[in-house]
Amino acid sequence: MHIDIDKDVCIGAGQCALSAPRVFTQDDDGFSTLLPTRENGNGDPMVREAARACPVGAITVTDD
Repeated sequence: MHIDIDKDVCIGAGQCALSAPRVFTQDDDGFSTLLPTRENGNGDPMVREAARACPVGAITVTDD
């Protein structure tokens, strides 16, 4: 699984961090970022839900 966060689109709503807190967090400016060592989602089933929950579609999840 590959997770991409478009930082130019992200508005910092935090829905990703709420949906998949073991994979996503927010940086000091409030924008979405991946937790260290979680770049591939580590099999967390909530990653795709986090992408769907993003109100601006800033998260893309693709299979390797």
